[in-house]
Amino acid sequence: MKPNSTVVIVGAGQAGFQAASSLRQAGFDGRILLVGDEPCIPYDRPPLSKSYLAGETGLDGLWLRPETFYQKERIELELGETVTAIDRQTRHVELASGRKIAYDRLILATGARFRPLSVAGAELDGVLPLRTLADADALRPRLAEAREAVVIGAGFIGLEFAAVARQAGVGVHIVEVTQRPMGRVVSEETSRFYTRAHRDWGSKVLLGTGVVRILGNGRVSAVETSDGRRLPADLVLIGIGVLPNTEIAAAAGLAIDNGIVVDQNLATTDPTIFAIGDCANYPSRFGRCRLESVQNAVDQGQAVAAAIVGESIPYDKVPWFWTDQADLKLQIAGITAGHDRAVLRGDSESRSFSSFFFRNGTLIGVESINRPTDHVVARRLLLADPRLSPEQAADSDFDLRAYATSLSRR
Repeated sequence: MKPNSTVVIVGAGQAGFQAASSLRQAGFDGRILLVGDEPCIPYDRPPLSKSYLAGETGLDGLWLRPETFYQKERIELELGETVTAIDRQTRHVELASGRKIAYDRLILATGARFRPLSVAGAELDGVLPLRTLADADALRPRLAEAREAVVIGAGFIGLEFAAVARQAGVGVHIVEVTQRPMGRVVSEETSRFYTRAHRDWGSKVLLGTGVVRILGNGRVSAVETSDGRRLPADLVLIGIGVLPNTEIAAAAGLAIDNGIVVDQNLATTDPTIFAIGDCANYPSRFGRCRLESVQNAVDQGQAVAAAIVGESIPYDKVPWFWTDQADLKLQIAGITAGHDRAVLRGDSESRSFSSFFFRNGTLIGVESINRPTDHVVARRLLLADPRLSPEQAADSDFDLRAYATSLSRR
């Protein structure tokens, strides 16, 4: 691109921040404008449902970079602003304030929003989501005063919140409409392990149970479930997933399919517009996917910067995720869905083990609980297209680290 070109980035989360930072690192010398609808500088989201909620991390521990970073790197911030429309013909974005900003390249890092719960009473005081810093700030004082909390949805956020609430001495009911906590992301084996863990910590876990309505007179007092129970609650967390923010892309005529559709270079159906992070549906070695993870946001931010400066390499990173719940750290490498064989390495009773998942004899993913070395090795193995067999993975005497190292030397 020309030296005086402008890149506009819509969304100031992890992906948008990384794209802006990586553009400068890649030598881009034009104008970078980062537009975010929250009033604060970009921050780290994972602590919101863990250490920040528990009061162990303060605001200064959340910022991805201090304000001086943006000044030094000449990254213009438009905070508390929303992009309402994209004009592809004139290459302008329109802000809610009415201003129009021209772009040469546009990066959509619009992220996702929490999925609302459509039942009576969901609007009551004390019924809250946990997606943003503002959400966490609203939850922290309420959690300190709560006696009984109901968590609706047993995904990562819901279970992380439940673990923090139990450690704070709050009674917790976890209500999940399916039979598997974290079922969209983890295997049945790992799901069962975490169900037992949360019950051991004192939470009551109700599986295969929906929510009919939320009760209260202005303020929440109980949750009524599909099996007729009334669960006492002075705090309710809604954690039933997220929806990708695709509205402005769809209105601009870009392809949408569970996210904004992009190619291997993260470009949309308009080659001047890219999409990254939670909002992007991209092709991968595991098939088309839309991933909600810090790793994906960071890697795609770096990749889109390379594409814009003309050093494009098809995006093909191995996905990985993690969740911290009390004393358990779950780390996932690859995508384990669709496996036909699982082997255990370690002992589940010791709360330190890994499950290796294979499809047609090929390793496709690893779920590690309190075994960080296994996780690091798994990422290296998946990147190297390994020939690791299920028998080798199950053999505790087989040196996985040495095997992974030998692959990297080939």
